[in-house]
Amino acid sequence: QLQLVESGGGLVQPGGSLRLSCAASGRPLDNYAIAWFRQAPGKEREGVSCISSTTGSAKNYADSVKNRFTIPRDNAKNTVYLQMNSLRPEDTGIYYCAARATGLSHSCAYISMDYWGKGTQVTVSS
Repeated sequence: QLQLVESGGGLVQPGGSLRLSCAASGRPLDNYAIAWFRQAPGKEREGVSCISSTTGSAKNYADSVKNRFTIPRDNAKNTVYLQMNSLRPEDTGIYYCAARATGLSHSCAYISMDYWGKGTQVTVSS
């Protein structure tokens, strides 16, 4: 069983930065593709970014976060990050990470996730 715990959320002013962490335990994270999702109040959950397993050769970003967010992974630390820069009020929401067991793969997606974290709150406000 894989457990995921998000951290790093908080209150930040527009234009600021945050780095979210998705720390895994129970199993090595190497063989899992990871995706970050967010859910704003009154809105459906949406995929924000994903990264393929092992080498992380494939990454995807929602149009709304391109050129502002990055998704590095550190398999040695069993952790995937979401670096968020130039934050906007519309980035506010609960951010979740999720994992899908893919083995060695060079793709990622926002469907058929096997494990979910409980989320961390991000609030962008002046």
